[in-house]
Amino acid sequence: MQDFQLALSEAEKAFIKKLVYWVIAHQLGQSLDKPVLESETLHKELGAFVTLKKNGQLRGCIGHVVGQGPLVATLERMAQAAAFSDPRFPPVTAQELPDLEIEVSIMGPLTLCPDPDLIEIGRHGLYIRKSIHSGLLLPQVALEQGWDRETFLDHTCLKAGIPKGSWRKPKVELWWFEAVIF
Repeated sequence: MQDFQLALSEAEKAFIKKLVYWVIAHQLGQSLDKPVLESETLHKELGAFVTLKKNGQLRGCIGHVVGQGPLVATLERMAQAAAFSDPRFPPVTAQELPDLEIEVSIMGPLTLCPDPDLIEIGRHGLYIRKSIHSGLLLPQVALEQGWDRETFLDHTCLKAGIPKGSWRKPKVELWWFEAVIF
């Protein structure tokens, strides 16, 4: 796997966070001007995850590994979904909006992992699939939880609803990816 290189300017990163905030605020009935920025990067077809936290605790996280249209459109859909459609949490309320912390992960390509021993904590995210079961964990999750490689692999299995250690089985597909996280 080559390093995923995506040069996002500080202006693009700031715009993306403002856009995510605007999508959520707009859905909650607040009238703010929609942010605008012309950028070639925002028109690339890239996957993205939007993670919302409140007081350091996860409040919502939804994304697509693979782009589905321009990045800016993917970000708008993922912001909406993270705030209002994550099945683990009730929808975000207007009272919570000032306390939300926004983190965005712009996804690199998803490729089969040739050897689990090559996985680097903090660099690689994981996607595992067995039959109809699948699960994904972003690169930052293992760092935040203090996991080693094997624990990261096992928790990716659990996220997919399959037993720990399933990543060692021949009929289980293990994919990896990198992301730009801000």
